[in-house]
Amino acid sequence: MSGDERRGRRSDRLMGYTDRLSVAPGEPIELMVSSDAAGYDAEVVRLTRGGPRTGGAAETFAYEVVGAAVDGTYAGRVQPLRIGSYARVDDRGRLAGRRALTLQAWVCPTAPGGGVQGVLTRWCARSRAGFGLVLDEHGAPALRVGDRLSSTGVPLLAGHWYLVAASLDLDAGRVAIAQRPVRRYAGDPDRALVEHRIAAGAVVELDASLPVLIGGESLEADGHLLGGFDGKLEAPCVLATGFDREALQRVLDGADGRELAPGGVLADWDFCVDMPLRRIADVSGAGLDGETVNSPVRAVTGRRWSGEALDHRLAPHEYGAIHFHADDLDDAGWEPACRWEVPVDARSGAYAIRLHAGEEEDFVPFFVRPPRDRATARVAVLASTFTYMAYSNYQIDPQRAAEITGTADFHRDEVDDVLAARADLGRSLYNRHGDGSGVVHVSRLRPLLNMRPTYRWLMSGGGGWSFGGDMYLLDWLGAGGVEYDVIADEDVHEDGAELLARYDVVLTGMHPEYVSGAQLDAFEQYTATGGRLMYLGGNGFYWVTTVMPDRPHVIELRRGLAGTRAWASEPGEEHHATGEPGGLWRHRGRAPQRLVGVGFAAQGGGPSVPYRRLPASADPRVAFVFEGVPEDAPIGDFGNNGGGAAGEEVDRADHALGTPPHALVLATSQGAHSDLFQHVIEEVLAMKPNQGGSECPDVRADLTFFETPGGGAVFSTGSIDWIASLGHDDYDNNVARITGNVLRRFLDPAPLRPRGSL
Repeated sequence: MSGDERRGRRSDRLMGYTDRLSVAPGEPIELMVSSDAAGYDAEVVRLTRGGPRTGGAAETFAYEVVGAAVDGTYAGRVQPLRIGSYARVDDRGRLAGRRALTLQAWVCPTAPGGGVQGVLTRWCARSRAGFGLVLDEHGAPALRVGDRLSSTGVPLLAGHWYLVAASLDLDAGRVAIAQRPVRRYAGDPDRALVEHRIAAGAVVELDASLPVLIGGESLEADGHLLGGFDGKLEAPCVLATGFDREALQRVLDGADGRELAPGGVLADWDFCVDMPLRRIADVSGAGLDGETVNSPVRAVTGRRWSGEALDHRLAPHEYGAIHFHADDLDDAGWEPACRWEVPVDARSGAYAIRLHAGEEEDFVPFFVRPPRDRATARVAVLASTFTYMAYSNYQIDPQRAAEITGTADFHRDEVDDVLAARADLGRSLYNRHGDGSGVVHVSRLRPLLNMRPTYRWLMSGGGGWSFGGDMYLLDWLGAGGVEYDVIADEDVHEDGAELLARYDVVLTGMHPEYVSGAQLDAFEQYTATGGRLMYLGGNGFYWVTTVMPDRPHVIELRRGLAGTRAWASEPGEEHHATGEPGGLWRHRGRAPQRLVGVGFAAQGGGPSVPYRRLPASADPRVAFVFEGVPEDAPIGDFGNNGGGAAGEEVDRADHALGTPPHALVLATSQGAHSDLFQHVIEEVLAMKPNQGGSECPDVRADLTFFETPGGGAVFSTGSIDWIASLGHDDYDNNVARITGNVLRRFLDPAPLRPRGSL
C-alpha cells in the first residue's frame, strides 16, 4: 500500500510516541497518544519506502499494513506534558507539625526575575498551606508561609552563587531571610538580612502526603510543576531551629548553620553522591533520600569549584550542584492507548503506527529488530537512534539556517512551526534551555515530531534527513530484493560485538553521528575479526554519547570546548555525570578515520556536488567497486538532497588521524563545493581566510576502501547525501550501482585481496 501524495496534516493535535524505539519479536511495545479529536484510528504498518522526494518527484512513501490485533478506533483525549526538573522527597512526616525551622541552600540562579521559583519547599498552591524558600518574581530570596510571601527585596544576580537561608518561628511570630554572595564586591549591594512579623500561632500544616520539592514551588494534583527553578542548587538542608536575626547574622558571617541549630538537622542533601543517578542522598542520618524528576543536569560545578580539577571524580566536593531547568522533560508519562505483542515471526525492519483523525495524520515510528538470539538475514542496517534522538524536536534558529543555506528562503516543514511554538515538547541537543544553557539530556519517551518518514529537512533543500533520510536506504534495499535486519544504536550498545558478529555485512545510515563507547568497541572488534562494514554517511562516529545508567531512554551529551557545535559546555563541565569525558571522540584518540577511514571535514547548506574518480580507483583491489561504471562519468551528479551525492556534511581521509596506510581513496569531491561549505572548526587552529570549499583542500568527501584482518573490509562514502542519491532514475544510477557492487562483493566470502595486490 502506498501513501497518497497529499499526506494528512501533521500537527500537535494528533501525536504519539512508543515506549521503545527497538523491539524484538515476541516482545510488547506500547503506544501513547494525545488527540483532541473524539476518536482516532490506529494501525500498525511496515515502512517500505520513505524519505521525501525533491526535484519535482512525488512526495510519496510506501508501507504495508501488518494487520495487527491492536488496529482499530480509539477514544481521543489530550494528554498533558509536565515539564520542569526538580527533586522530590517523601519526608515521611519528619517535617510535619514543626513550629520552627530554617531552610538553607546555596543558590546560583540563571534566569531570576521571571516569576516565583521554588528552591526548597513543602507548600501547596491549591490550599495555600505549607512553607518554602523561593525566589520572588523579581529574583529576591523569600519565604512562603501559608499564603504570605516575605522577601529580602534584593534580587540575586544571574550566574552568581549565594548562601540563602530563611527562618520560621511560628510561636514567636517571626520570619527572617538572609542572603550572602560568595563573590564579594565593595559594599556588597546584594547582601541582605531582613526580618518580618507574622501572626503568632499561624497554622501552616498541609497534606502529609505532599512531598518536599527541591527546584520547584508546588505540584498540581495532575503532576504539573509550579514555580520551576532555573539555575544551580547545592547542599539544601532543613534545620530544626528557627534562627533569629542574630543567629542568621552569624551564618552570613561564615558560621555553619548546621552547627548553630540546637535542634539538629532534619534533612541534609548532598548532591556529590550518586551523580549519574536519579537518587539524591540525605546525609543527615534521617534517611530522607529523594530522586530527581525530568533529568536535571548533575556533575556540574558548585560554589567551591577551584578550576584545578576538570573531572568531578577527582574533586567531587567541588561538583556538589544540580542544574535545574523549568523546561526539562524526561518522560512525558502519558497513559498508553494500546499494547502490541510483536509476533514471533515478525520481519525485522522499520515500522510505524499510523494515526488518523479527520485531516490529522501521524506516523509514530519504531524498529523491529531480529530475535535476540539470532540473525534473520546476512545484512544488518544500523538505525542511528541516538542521532534521531539528538535532533528530535529541533527548534530551528532562522538566522543560523539562513547563514548555512545562504538564503532566507529555505524550506520549512510544517512540523517546524509546531516545534517553534511548543517548547513543552522538549528540546533537541542542538537547542538551549530558556535560561540560555545548552541542552544536555534528550529522551525518547515523548513525541518526536521530526522523526517521521516524510519529514523535510531545511539543510537538505527539503530532502530527507536522519530517520526520514535513512528510509532512502531501506527503499533501495527493498527495491533490490536484499533481505536485511535492522539493529538500533541501543541494540549495539547493549549487545556489542556479539550482535554484529552474526552479520556478514553491516550498513550504516546517512548520519551515525552520536555513538557510545560500547558501540565503538563493538564496531572495532567486528571489523578487526573479519566483519565487513559499509559506512554510507557523513559526520559519523563523532560525539561521545552516554546512556544514563538508570534511565536507558535518556542519553547525555557534553559538547566540550571544541568541535562544530551548537553550544559549548561551561568550564569544568565537559565530563558526563558518569565521569566519561565528553566532546568529540577524536579528542579521546578515537577519530572516525581509525574505524572507517574518513572523518568529519566540512559542513554546508549549499548545493551538493558529485565525486570524481582518482587514480587509486584503478587498483585491482577495488575493481569490483566500479563494475559497470564509466570511468570518466561524475559519480552522483543527482540526488534527493541538494542535487548531488556529496553534500550537507562530508568526511575526508587523513592518515594523521588514523586512516590506515593501505586505504585507497577512490574518489573525491575536492574543489567542487561552494564557499557555503566551510572547513570544520576543530581543525582551524587560528583565524584565517580561505576555509571555504572553493579554496580549502580539506573541504571534501572521500570515497575510501581498505581491508581489515580476518578477511574484513570497510567501504566509506564520506557524505550524508550519498544515500539520498540511491533512488535516482528508478535506482538506475552509478551511486546505486557502486553501492550494490560493494554489497555483493562484501557478501561473497572469498578473500578481498587479489593475489599479489599488496
